Amino acid sequence: MAFQTVFKRVEKKYLLDGHQYEELRKRLEGYMTVDQYGETTICNIYYDTPEHLIVRRSIDKPVYKEKLRVRSYGTPEAGGTVFVEIKKKFKGVVYKRRASMKLEQTDDFNRGAPIGAKDRQIENELRYFMKFYKGIAPAMYLSYDRIAMFGNEDKELRVTFDRNLTFRETDLKLESGSYGRKALPPDVRIMEIKITNAMPLWLSHFLDELKIYPASYSKYGSCYEIVEREKLEGKNENDKNNEKKEKVTCCA
Repeated sequence: MAFQTVFKRVEKKYLLDGHQYEELRKRLEGYMTVDQYGETTICNIYYDTPEHLIVRRSIDKPVYKEKLRVRSYGTPEAGGTVFVEIKKKFKGVVYKRRASMKLEQTDDFNRGAPIGAKDRQIENELRYFMKFYKGIAPAMYLSYDRIAMFGNEDKELRVTFDRNLTFRETDLKLESGSYGRKALPPDVRIMEIKITNAMPLWLSHFLDELKIYPASYSKYGSCYEIVEREKLEGKNENDKNNEKKEKVTCCA
């Protein structure tokens, strides 16, 4: 299985309900083809600092943002290949650097050791990233089931549909498999349109017909916000309970 190591493209995200997804898939027949892998479970470990600096910056929607993750296609076994990725976004353009390593190298990578990437520039970028963000370490497991399509005329045109977004903050190992909490309703798909040139006119028409509009959505960011919101709600509930106890004590 051959994998690209360097990407530069525009990526646009959309959230589709079940009806929009089914109708769009019908319209894409004849224009796009599902790739040879069919539906694939993509597993990721996202890295962050103890203060969650990377994801908090991303949520603020800056002009420039970046993230680091280790990814596998399916649950990896001993001796399996995983991919280390730096993803950067500047003014809407996505730049990605990717290198492969064996699953057993993950612990060494976490300690900042080199992984022997074939491209020395990518190796240097990975090591700089790990040094720049003090205390960076695995922060969240996140997986989803993806169907990827490519254009019949323009092979650089890619459309992906992700469902079953699952996350956890413990057991941060790819080999442990996909389990955890769900971040979206079962019928919702996250669609990404990846283009190197302009979007085809026929695709724009399909989106207009089905009232599918761009959405600012980050998988890691959204899962992090779920966790933070629940922490805040739990704190508020504890505060209310403490206030009730104080009133009872005062009136006793």
